[in-house]
Amino acid sequence: MASSTHQTSRGLPWLLSLPALALFLALLAIPLVLTAILSFNAFDGMRGIQQSYGFGNYLEILLDGYYREIFLRTGGMALAVTLICIVLGVPETLILAKMKPVWRGTFFVVILGPLLISVVVRTLGWSVLLGSQGVVNTVLRGLGLVDEPIRLLFSMTGVIIVLTHVFLPFMVIAVWSAMQRLDGQIEHAARSLGAGPFTTFRRIMLPQLMPGILSGAIIVFALAASAYATPAIIGGRRVKVVATTLYDEFFNSLNWPLGAAIAVLLLLANILIIVGCNRLVERRFKQVFA
Repeated sequence: MASSTHQTSRGLPWLLSLPALALFLALLAIPLVLTAILSFNAFDGMRGIQQSYGFGNYLEILLDGYYREIFLRTGGMALAVTLICIVLGVPETLILAKMKPVWRGTFFVVILGPLLISVVVRTLGWSVLLGSQGVVNTVLRGLGLVDEPIRLLFSMTGVIIVLTHVFLPFMVIAVWSAMQRLDGQIEHAARSLGAGPFTTFRRIMLPQLMPGILSGAIIVFALAASAYATPAIIGGRRVKVVATTLYDEFFNSLNWPLGAAIAVLLLLANILIIVGCNRLVERRFKQVFA
């Protein structure tokens, strides 16, 4: 009797997780598997998707310099957005931690504001700001910093600016969560023992904030690498990234197998880069701060 009760208690967590597992399989795992299977289908411009299978789509992507350039451009864009979010997000979170609770709540609302607005509406607003006659160029010319409008719209620079604005809240949230686990007395103890502000931050606070920075960087990189609306609206046809190329293959060329192969490679590249960088950074910081 006791044995059966013990087995039931052990199986209860699995039983309770079945609805969530079924939802996960239905909404994520099954579509991914079907997309992976579709990526192996052959495609004919006249007859559409063929029932023959092979690695032709993957070979076309890997051997064609056009697609390699798009993947490298997308990786560089995502890396730039991630680094800028780290540089801006960590000090911003430290400043928030020093604020009084009333001001802290107000500034949190301001920082999280971009997440409360539709991505399309937000991006269209940025397209007005970054245009040749937009607010940014008007201010720069009014201050005498430039003589002619800077091309920010339909450029990679504009895309990076807008993506940074969109994804900075994710970095702030991740670093803030790590900061809540810090013991403020350790910082005061380090300062009382003669450590300066920079040394205290580098030797005491930064190692403890690294889990939050890493998690925020992973989130920002993955979202930036797969972003579609912002590169499509701000970058236009001039800036081709993986997401916009994927859209073109599915809805313009109607080459679904090639589009599916691009999607699978984007997913695999994201996973490999994120896992590799995570392990590399963790190993380096263990060596430095050990």
